[in-house]
Amino acid sequence: MLAVLRSGWLTTGPRVRRFEEAFAAAVGTPHAVAVNSATAALHLAVEALGLGNGSRRHAVLVPTMTFAATAEVVRYMNAVPILVDCDPVTLNIDFADAERKLAQATRGELAGIGGVDVVGIIPVHVGGVMVDLHRLREFSAAHGVWVVEDAAHAFPAAWRRDADDSWTRCGNDTSVVSCFSFYANKTITTGEGGMAVTSDRRLADRMRLMSLHGLSRDAWNRYSAGGNWDYQIVAPGFKYNLTDICAALGIHQLARAEAMRAERELLAMKYAERLRPIAEIESPPWPSNRLHAWHLYPIRLRLDRLRITRNVFIDELQKAGVGCSVHWRPLHLHPYYQQTFAWLPDQFPIATREWERLISLPIYPGMTPDEQEHVVDTVSELCSKYKTVKQKSAVVTRTSQSGRSRT
Repeated sequence: MLAVLRSGWLTTGPRVRRFEEAFAAAVGTPHAVAVNSATAALHLAVEALGLGNGSRRHAVLVPTMTFAATAEVVRYMNAVPILVDCDPVTLNIDFADAERKLAQATRGELAGIGGVDVVGIIPVHVGGVMVDLHRLREFSAAHGVWVVEDAAHAFPAAWRRDADDSWTRCGNDTSVVSCFSFYANKTITTGEGGMAVTSDRRLADRMRLMSLHGLSRDAWNRYSAGGNWDYQIVAPGFKYNLTDICAALGIHQLARAEAMRAERELLAMKYAERLRPIAEIESPPWPSNRLHAWHLYPIRLRLDRLRITRNVFIDELQKAGVGCSVHWRPLHLHPYYQQTFAWLPDQFPIATREWERLISLPIYPGMTPDEQEHVVDTVSELCSKYKTVKQKSAVVTRTSQSGRSRT
């Protein structure tokens, strides 16, 4: 970082190029374009793919269980996000519902949307557990739609179909463009930042061009030694470039990426071990054919066994000094998507149900054993305090039958 400051070159320059090359090598792809957010990466990806340029209105399949950016970039291109329900286990996109929604959209049967051409799908690897790539590829091929991955949670993550297969890293030709986030709470961070990776040079060149106002030359190519001060505007682009200051952070973080993922994995293992006996909660899935990034550790409350709601449970956690959140309120439950596209909760039964019992517990490199123990103890105490009377009676009955006394 000091070297960057002393160099006098703070904006997009040699560190950004080094970061791009190192990240491309890390995921196993030829092209990487560094930008100032994953949202920017997604926007550049769909623009490069020509979203919104057809004679008929375009639409893209987007999971309802995601952050705002995944669907917003579709709206930026004046296209329609077709929201899709989630898988009840992983919370990733449900391909069966994607099939239904695509068919309904094609026939013009979705109220508030009308007739559209579905041209793409943007899956999200929720929490860092990748979608089933085999199923994703089958879906894409069957329907002739492109795939752009919202991989904001998924570095470094991987997938394999069977135990005998080698791992496929997220971003290693897993879609036409994979978009990563380096926000402050991600596995590696540049403070704010993102990366779009692709094996298609044409797409990479377009994204790089559009990331800085559509200029034919960026500042490094204009003002570095041997550069030319002149430039031409060849398209109405955006201001999405990453700075060398941010890239310097990213280069050092990248060298520690697997170590930090492994640290998150150890924390997840400890959570799973300590939370397993608590009957009132479910821990997140850990499929054996996924290398999990563990960006999130989302537990789910068994609300039928508790006398409080998820929101009250969160309030109690926060009073005890446990920071937590919910990922996410599904898009179909936000006013904009309800009012603009007439989405209803019963069109997404799984997401509507699951979000009401989700809580993301803290998980981050540097979390101490005492901090994690405090989280587990607080969750356990709240479950014990608010478990239903029926649950308490069941415990007493089992204890009585075993012949052991309780203190």
